[in-house]
Amino acid sequence: MKVKVKRGEMYFAALSPAVGSEQNGYRPVLILQNAMGNLHSPTVVVAAISGKPKKMNMPTHCYLSAGNGLDIPSVVLLEQLRTIDKSRLGGRIGELDETTMKGIDRALAISLGLENEKESEKQS
Repeated sequence: MKVKVKRGEMYFAALSPAVGSEQNGYRPVLILQNAMGNLHSPTVVVAAISGKPKKMNMPTHCYLSAGNGLDIPSVVLLEQLRTIDKSRLGGRIGELDETTMKGIDRALAISLGLENEKESEKQS
């Protein structure tokens, strides 16, 4: 069965095995990959989501309040990017709105060195 996913959706995913400081276990992730890749690739690019928002002190973190399927406030860790096989995905959690995804895109651009933190602060 082919899993159909969409950029901005959140799913549970099996991220183990992991090494060192990589996020692991069965946890929420955010789909970051574009529509073409999601349609044709057996893999998907995701960012880990943590239920410990107090850790939100990096420009690559994006806060999510409880809702959209999340039971608790969480943080998307845009420095914790992974390409995983779609078979690692479990149940769909929910989908982020366009405004939240703009914040995700800013944090992602900082994480990948496409934009620096100071440029991002000017745009906010």
